[in-house]
Parts: sequence; C-alpha cells; structure tokens
Amino acid sequence: MKRISVAVLLAVFLFAGFLFAGCVVAPGHRGSGVVVVPALPSVVVLESEPYYYHGGYHYFYQNDRWSYSRSRSGPWVELPRDRYPKETRFKGRGDDRGKGEKRGHDRRD
Repeated sequence: MKRISVAVLLAVFLFAGFLFAGCVVAPGHRGSGVVVVPALPSVVVLESEPYYYHGGYHYFYQNDRWSYSRSRSGPWVELPRDRYPKETRFKGRGDDRGKGEKRGHDRRD
C-alpha cells in the first residue's frame, strides 16, 4: 500500500511541475533566474510611444514584436508569443496601422 501511495504522490508532483513550467518564462540573461511574466490583455492601446506597463513589467512594441523588462530602460527580453495581445491599437494615429492587426494573421493589402 505504501508503494502505491508513494507512486501516486510522485505522479502528482510531476504533473504539477509540468503545469507550473508552462507558466514560467526564463529570460535569456545568465544568472537572472526565472521570471513569471503576465500575459498582456487581449487588446493593448498604445499612446504616442510604443511602451506599455502591465503587471509590474514594461513592455515595448516594435516591428510587430513585443519585449518586456522590469525597467523601461531595459534590458529587454523577447516576450513569448503566447503572451502577446490579440490586438494592438494606436491611440490618436490617423493611419490604419494597428487597426485590426491580429496575432497569427497575415496582413494583405
């Protein structure tokens, strides 16, 4: 009976470890440890600058890519695509940039 309990307990811990590993992002810098980065909201509206602050992190948007950092001055680490917003909008821009840009969709003119 004890062997079955130990095996079940071990399986539960391994499963929990795999679930937790899916929520953790390891930045590319040595010795900086592991960071849990919150996903961006579904829709992000940027002001005149391509910076966004959310969940204790600064996010930078450039060339359809997102990066994150604890400080606005960096160092910047590429944000995993599963943390991207579904849509990025630009407040006050007269052009069509950002309107309807969706992750995973090709833009065809």
